[in-house]
Amino acid sequence: MNALGGPAAPHRPTPGPLWPSPPPPRPRSRPIDLRPALASRPLIGVSSYLDEAAWGPWQQPAALIPQAYIDALTRAGGTPVLLPPQGGGADHVVEALDGLLLSGGPDIDPARYGATAHPRTGAPNTMRDDWEFELVQAALERDLPVLGVCRGMQVLNVSLGGELIQHLPDRVGYDGHQPAPATFAQRAVRIRPRSVLGGILGGAARVSCYHHQAIERLGTGLLPAAWSEDETVEAVELPGHRFVVGVQWHPEADAEDTRLFEAFITHSRKERSDS
Repeated sequence: MNALGGPAAPHRPTPGPLWPSPPPPRPRSRPIDLRPALASRPLIGVSSYLDEAAWGPWQQPAALIPQAYIDALTRAGGTPVLLPPQGGGADHVVEALDGLLLSGGPDIDPARYGATAHPRTGAPNTMRDDWEFELVQAALERDLPVLGVCRGMQVLNVSLGGELIQHLPDRVGYDGHQPAPATFAQRAVRIRPRSVLGGILGGAARVSCYHHQAIERLGTGLLPAAWSEDETVEAVELPGHRFVVGVQWHPEADAEDTRLFEAFITHSRKERSDS
């Protein structure tokens, strides 16, 4: 009953909002700062191909490198960046790097070491030759750690005035250094005692080779560091520099043996801490 003795009015609940209230905002998480981690990983420039490539519906020129190089460098503690052939600026690029990896690839133009082309020598890639020769000269002038792989070792040799055997089977009498297209040869090499490479790999190693050219005459200052059983020079190094090593084989093809890449990254990290 109400105050006047009449029946009480029925209870009417207070109407709620037409839409539910939004939940309270969640506290924003702070973004992960990767800069300290990246700063501790040396920046390694990797010379690369500039070739016709296809992906999805596209086919056009592309800067590319086998993923094995990237994996090997990152496993060893480096941060790789591609350095595709381009028209100059090597000095500026090298200033930003902690190390330089000269990758494998096509034959060097024999005119660079005063020879005419052998019938089995590949067509020259002038743009890549120009770029990589500029990179290695800039790196040596700055005493930047350098690792040359296959063609990269040959670039190092020719840039220092050396010469190449243009078709190795003519010299050794067999094709065991490059047995078939896209097939690595597993070969034993002996390593010079008391060399930089010997300190990394010991007195011998089993390696993955794929080359039909090799060093004929060593460039100025280079010392041989490893040989195959047929006396082909399989590695070189340049004394008097922080770390300059070239190998004729493909260490990136062996994911189980990271010693050479780890040594390269260790010296590149020293370059960063000393600069």
